[in-house]
Amino acid sequence: MIRKKKLYVRPRKMYEKSRIVEENKLVQKYALKSKREIWKTLAKVNYLRHRAMNLSKATLEEQEILFNKIRAIGLKTNTIADVLALKVEDLLDRRLSTIVFKLKLANTPKHARQLVAHKNILIGGRVVNIPSYTVPVTEEKIIKLRINERPKKKEEKANNQEIGEIKK
Repeated sequence: MIRKKKLYVRPRKMYEKSRIVEENKLVQKYALKSKREIWKTLAKVNYLRHRAMNLSKATLEEQEILFNKIRAIGLKTNTIADVLALKVEDLLDRRLSTIVFKLKLANTPKHARQLVAHKNILIGGRVVNIPSYTVPVTEEKIIKLRINERPKKKEEKANNQEIGEIKK
């Protein structure tokens, strides 16, 4: 069996106060489960930065391919400098739970995360239950809240009585 490598790198200094304070603010603002989610997002940002640095000497067509991929996610990049200036917050803003909160489908970021985790969010008719799902710009307009239609308790009792009478 081939073991997958980690998708993130832990901080070198585990008890650096300024970093911990910043991470706590991000965890609170985006209702993240753990700081590991911040580290994964930071790894994605670093990947995009390294990719941009490697493409700085490449042709404009190759650079444009990277810019188009990043623009499809919803980040505004036109130059390599824009890609190098990306922040963790830019990618955290594109997460499904954050967008559900910004679309006012949830009252708080934690409520948005709970809605996603409990399979109450539909994207184009299909259920997505991954809060860290990166929402492309094209899918942002088709996010909906799933409505569970359950009969009320009084109606349920009336229906059960009717069924019982029919069987007799």
